[in-house]
Amino acid sequence: MAEKAQEEMMDMKENIDAETAEAVQTAGGESSPDEKKIPDNARWYVVHTYSGYENKVKTDLDKTIENRHLEDLILEVRIPTQMVSELNSKGQRKTAERKMFPGYVLVHMVNTNDTWYVVRNTRGVTGFVGPGSEPIPLTEEEMKPLGIHVENMVVDFGVGDTVAVVAGVWKDTIGEITRMDMNKKTATITVELFGRGTSVEISFDEISKMR
Repeated sequence: MAEKAQEEMMDMKENIDAETAEAVQTAGGESSPDEKKIPDNARWYVVHTYSGYENKVKTDLDKTIENRHLEDLILEVRIPTQMVSELNSKGQRKTAERKMFPGYVLVHMVNTNDTWYVVRNTRGVTGFVGPGSEPIPLTEEEMKPLGIHVENMVVDFGVGDTVAVVAGVWKDTIGEITRMDMNKKTATITVELFGRGTSVEISFDEISKMR
């Protein structure tokens, strides 16, 4: 009996230690990757690429950021796109996504020697836009047409909420939020497509919480 009681005490202690460790981590201000604070000196820069290399540059750079653990210094790589209406060979009108600035990629980062080197030496990159390839950050006025918001956005929805898409290609769609990215100002929602649930990423500006 004494041995059994001792085992129960040991199990209880392990549970308490685990709960304490979790509480300490929470109290210490640890935040999830989606909620991490954006550094005050992070800016948006324009990177020039070879024609047709935009997607490859983004893919390779995202992979390098992950492998080198640079997520706190290079926050996002973006290819600005827009939906355009065009006619196909049969005269039918369709909506397609097109790059706003072919040959360019936007990078949200803290400009250091390391981040400059990583971006500049990504295959397909020819240099930063700026005098002598010296990175010059975009101004607030330059960012607005690109859909980049510099102010902190306050939203009234969160993971688990049901929202309606009010703009964009998924307009009039209803879905449940499964993930939020506060840096990109986007929410991943589950929508029904062809009878099955599909995850799509939607800008905060394009969704509204269902009342």
